[in-house]
Amino acid sequence: MDTMIRNLVKRHRESVSEIRRRIHRRPELSNEEEETAALVKSVLEEAGIEVRSGVGGHGVVGLLRGGADGPCVALRADMDALPMSERTGVPWASEREGVMHACGHDAHTAMLLGAALVLSDMRDQVAGKVKFIFQPAEEANPIGGAPGMIQQGALKDPDVDAMFGLHVWPSLESGVAGTRPGPLMGASDRIFLTVRGRGAHGSEPENGIDAIVIAAQVITALQTIVSRSVSPLDAAVITIGVIRGGDRYNVLPEEVVLEGTVRTTSPATRDRMPERIGAICRGVAQGMGGDCEMEYVKGYPPLVNDSELVKTAFSALKKVLGDDRVLSIEKPALGGEDFSFFSREVPSAFIWLGCRPAGVEAEDFPPLHNNRFLPDENALPIGVETMVSCALEFLGGGRVP
Repeated sequence: MDTMIRNLVKRHRESVSEIRRRIHRRPELSNEEEETAALVKSVLEEAGIEVRSGVGGHGVVGLLRGGADGPCVALRADMDALPMSERTGVPWASEREGVMHACGHDAHTAMLLGAALVLSDMRDQVAGKVKFIFQPAEEANPIGGAPGMIQQGALKDPDVDAMFGLHVWPSLESGVAGTRPGPLMGASDRIFLTVRGRGAHGSEPENGIDAIVIAAQVITALQTIVSRSVSPLDAAVITIGVIRGGDRYNVLPEEVVLEGTVRTTSPATRDRMPERIGAICRGVAQGMGGDCEMEYVKGYPPLVNDSELVKTAFSALKKVLGDDRVLSIEKPALGGEDFSFFSREVPSAFIWLGCRPAGVEAEDFPPLHNNRFLPDENALPIGVETMVSCALEFLGGGRVP
């Protein structure tokens, strides 16, 4: 069976590469994935797979019914691109200025279509059902695209019993993959702070309340939350990425606006953050004669892998790559991923798939969300085989006697 799968992956390798390049050339932003969704629908229908489109926006759900009854497993890929100008220099670079697939979603979509083609070719030997979930708007934090698909029944009719997803991972070499039970990626929340003082001439600060100085103290004080309110064995980050305040060099502004992100892996730590951040910001500002208002917007929850399903993923990965090329990830990353919404609904496992070309050092390979990021195409067939193997491994080996 493993030989059959590998041969089918090889058969579709060129098509998968062509699909990936086509999607890469025509990237679409979150909630604008009309052309990509149409391509996905066309490929699935040509493969004889039942298709439902327009799910949660431009989402597409394919359903493959195997040769015998059994459980239903879902495989997911995201489709949207980023508002960036590509600088890879490849012949099939983005034709849309200011839009680029810099997070590998073109590869994810192509790999899942490849998995659909392979499983369609061997459907009579599949004991169960496979759903192919192509999701829009993964980059649209805090809303994302997964909740809309869930609300519109992507996991129903038939009910999904388990779900797998993957993400190309530039710190890992092609031919290597990894995952872990429990938290794999962090919650991604946003904070908006408005620091208020009293305006005055810059030569007479005693007549005002300097909102810039207060904001500086607030930023510094926020870092004590991670160092003193969060266990050193837990993971958390508070980053202020935007500061807006002041109109003239010699005027104390009345208001400074700060925007930032809060990343956590523990639900309990996440729940404590709004209270701690609000208390520190108000306390610092009021202690200096001003005030601070906070808006805390919860985005994607932590992506938590099901422990039993991770065992299934490890077993599948070792068949694809060999024992020595499968990693047990030690620490979660704090990047956000809205697959986390699916993982709260059904047992799920998410995998990091190596995409760095052999011989290239990690520090020399562009990271995700870089305008030169370009996953190694040798990772595409590995991703296809990984998705197929995870599905079949869950379906009890997935073989009809």
